[in-house]
Amino acid sequence: MNLIDFPLRGDYITLDALLKATGLAPSGGIAKMMVADGLVQVDGREELRKTAKIRAGQVVALAGARITVLAGE
Repeated sequence: MNLIDFPLRGDYITLDALLKATGLAPSGGIAKMMVADGLVQVDGREELRKTAKIRAGQVVALAGARITVLAGE
């Protein structure tokens, strides 16, 4: 499993932007399709909102990868 620590800048990042920023999706459009297809979980639950606000402490999981969102500086 690919474990990724993502340091957050600001209060939150949208789910589609997080997938793109971590390289798990090659583009924002692909990231939105991945979410719409039910391939992404946030804190263990399926997330279908493409622009869900992801905050520090949350964990996003997607086919063989897990992103832990860390508090930024």
